[in-house]
Amino acid sequence: MRQMIDINIQRQHGSFCIQAAFNQQQSGVTALFGPSGAGKTSIINMVAGLIKPDSGHIIINGVPLYDSSKRINLPLEKRRIGYVFQDARLFPHLPVRSNLTYGMRLTPASERFIRFDDVVDLLGIGNLLNRGPCTLSGGEKQRVAIGRALLTSPALLLMDEPLASLDNSRKQEVLPFIECLCKAFSLPVLYVSHCLDEILNMAQYLVLLDQGKVKANGPIESLVNSLDMGRHISPSDFGSVIKAVVKIQKDQFGLAHLKFPGGVLKVPDVHVNSGDTLRVRIPARAVAVAFEKPRKSSFRNIYPASILEIADEGNGFHGVCMNAGFPLLARITSHSVEKLGLKPGLKVFALIKSVNISSGGSGNGFK
Repeated sequence: MRQMIDINIQRQHGSFCIQAAFNQQQSGVTALFGPSGAGKTSIINMVAGLIKPDSGHIIINGVPLYDSSKRINLPLEKRRIGYVFQDARLFPHLPVRSNLTYGMRLTPASERFIRFDDVVDLLGIGNLLNRGPCTLSGGEKQRVAIGRALLTSPALLLMDEPLASLDNSRKQEVLPFIECLCKAFSLPVLYVSHCLDEILNMAQYLVLLDQGKVKANGPIESLVNSLDMGRHISPSDFGSVIKAVVKIQKDQFGLAHLKFPGGVLKVPDVHVNSGDTLRVRIPARAVAVAFEKPRKSSFRNIYPASILEIADEGNGFHGVCMNAGFPLLARITSHSVEKLGLKPGLKVFALIKSVNISSGGSGNGFK
């Protein structure tokens, strides 16, 4: 199989140095994740040809866009890159239809593999075609901007925090369309964000960046479910991610039953169908540890587990990694670790207070 994305680039800008290397061999969404100033936008701008690296290579679908050793540096217009920015950047004097077809007209007919009608249907913008950009909501503008990028029939789609300027309701409007476009058009996507919940809705592969360097990269579930991840993300983002299948849509108490490797997780109705696959994020701060299973408790989800690893996070907290049929992370006070005598190898019970549910590609979004 051809390698979809192969990036190994270096660039010095004043005292800031980018040294980023990662590759992904499948179509789908690769998320560049990290704090502001980590170098995420600079990296995709180098991929687009807006910034030239000092050295390295950028290869998309086997085609070198940049290779310092071979003196290859394709101009922006020959890279076949679609770019969706934080703001829609639509042409204000053109109706939606003309905005959509602007880049498409610049693409030779022989290279077009994405049809106008397919994009319009996918993004649900058929009723907007004759309207001007100034009459659109923020979510509608971003859908049109995504459509414009898709209609250039790109080899790669770049998305630089395309939801950052939208409020939560508009984000929920646009997210399902971003999830669907990869499957609809088999496109590799580089998606920049500093919002983990947003990434979990759509990405399969994660590149963690900090100060211009790749700290870790790999499939989301395997990367997130480690204590080491806690050193690079905020405490609110630290936690476990698992895949689960909806077994019961709603029981007599209004709870959905999600089957996962550790058993069954009961959660409030998530408005999904039986058989759907979801991505479940369990915040580490929502997990408690006990030596005995509570006889009477408000916790609905309690699982036998064994402690695999404990790490001192500083500031009075420890990270605890357990095996509960899957890697389960907890964040508890250092006082509790000492008082309970927690250490690797001990058998305990993990008590889960709350979870976040993502569609993980099924098109339902976070609940």
